[in-house]
Amino acid sequence: MKQFKQVTFRLNGKEVSCVVDVRSSLTDMLRNQFGLTSVKKGCEVGECGACTVLINKEAFNSCIYLAVWAEGKDILTLEGLMGPNGELSDIQQAFMEEAAVQCGFCTPGFILTAYEILEEPRDYTDDELRKLLSGHLCRCTGYENILRAVKKVLRQRLEAAKA
Repeated sequence: MKQFKQVTFRLNGKEVSCVVDVRSSLTDMLRNQFGLTSVKKGCEVGECGACTVLINKEAFNSCIYLAVWAEGKDILTLEGLMGPNGELSDIQQAFMEEAAVQCGFCTPGFILTAYEILEEPRDYTDDELRKLLSGHLCRCTGYENILRAVKKVLRQRLEAAKA
């Protein structure tokens, strides 16, 4: 017998509510109830990072996070990074400029993790950034362009903080 529960939370800055099966993952709820296709279903066991979202500003694999746990939380997906007129955030723009996207399947998860890293700009070494991004698997890019995009925005933000 299925059990359902109403869940109310903030999604990309807006208060939302829906009824979910208590066994549903956050990935399934975001894709099926809200049509947010940036949240990818990859491995479904928390290994690939394709389903990454920010929950209260912290990156989580939404495939292993129950939808009912979203109650009262603030959830951000890639769609929530865009400006009111669809303009890209600085990290999204850097991914485009540095050719850090190929097939694009892993891109939303990488961008959201990068967004979390960049929220508190400090000077990271390449090894530190690689470790912070290591929860994501990419089969296309070889990771170097992704690292370059994150470093580009990090440098821009550090420069802006000095000014």
